[in-house]
Amino acid sequence: MTHAWLPPHEYVKTIAQSTGYACLYFTDTAGRPVQLRSVYDREVWQWPGGNMDPGETPWQCALRECREETGMEFTGEPRLLGTHFTGHRGEAWPANHIGFIFDGGVLSDEQISAVVLDPDEHTELLVRTLEEWKPVMAPEGFDRLVAVDAARADGRAVYLEG
Repeated sequence: MTHAWLPPHEYVKTIAQSTGYACLYFTDTAGRPVQLRSVYDREVWQWPGGNMDPGETPWQCALRECREETGMEFTGEPRLLGTHFTGHRGEAWPANHIGFIFDGGVLSDEQISAVVLDPDEHTELLVRTLEEWKPVMAPEGFDRLVAVDAARADGRAVYLEG
């Protein structure tokens, strides 16, 4: 069977479409995860991050989003903690969604106090132990938090779906 060659602009219409996001995972000096409450859904706690702009790499996205959402200029090196894949969800999100979770390192109390949240994105910043996060997060979000925290501890990136 012979396949006809398609120009790239036509070929991409025949394969899965995806959007991408990137974020930074931070903890405080006691190892407690730092998360931000979304303005879009008060049940959602997130890490500083967001969707990639055209032409932007995941790392560039994570740095830009962190700066926009918290006022922090992260200067560390890229260390991937995990990737996250969510499949096409119909009209709710008509493409696959692929995320890149990078290690933002440890924030001092002074750095956490200096965070300036973008009020169009997040309403508050909280620092809690994993046990304290569990009752306030959706199960899939909490499972992702635990997996990323474990990936940081053992130095091996994690792949997540859902």
